Amino acid sequence: MRDHPHGAHAPHPDVWTGRATNRVQWLLALVGAACLALGIQLAVDSAWTSSSAPLVMSVVGCILAGMLVLFGTLAFVHVALRVDQECLEVRCGHIGVPRRTIPLSHVAGADFVAHVTPRHWGGWGYRWLPDKGTAVVVRQGEGLVLRLWDGHTFTITVDDAEAAVRVIRDRLRSTTPDTAH
Repeated sequence: MRDHPHGAHAPHPDVWTGRATNRVQWLLALVGAACLALGIQLAVDSAWTSSSAPLVMSVVGCILAGMLVLFGTLAFVHVALRVDQECLEVRCGHIGVPRRTIPLSHVAGADFVAHVTPRHWGGWGYRWLPDKGTAVVVRQGEGLVLRLWDGHTFTITVDDAEAAVRVIRDRLRSTTPDTAH
């Protein structure tokens, strides 16, 4: 559900929300679940003989790989962006971790980007590149770039990114002190 910036159909007219989802990540999560299941099956159904070191390594390896892939992909199945009067909050996955809150007072500007790709950021997820800044990339497509006062940037893939940019720019104008007295 998206709260509209002008309050139409929105329980909180001062809050804009958006999200982006990557359904391909569910396939990777299934691969992780399969590895986890294989490790458990090996542990339960295998005959533990005196030479069990290879079996223990297989069980532990399958379980660890499965958990890493399962939880690593589920954390980036979707991203949610919430913009209110004071800050932006970015939450990833079903439990909202990783999460980042950026006060609007730290934002110098916001720009729409028509095409963000995981390839340009080194993959899906929460990314940092010294020459590009920080990003949360859960899918290819539109996004927004926040320009922060400290010189850093923060890119987020989100549906209807143009509306998010308009809301952020409106909020920045309304919080900027009037210096022309």
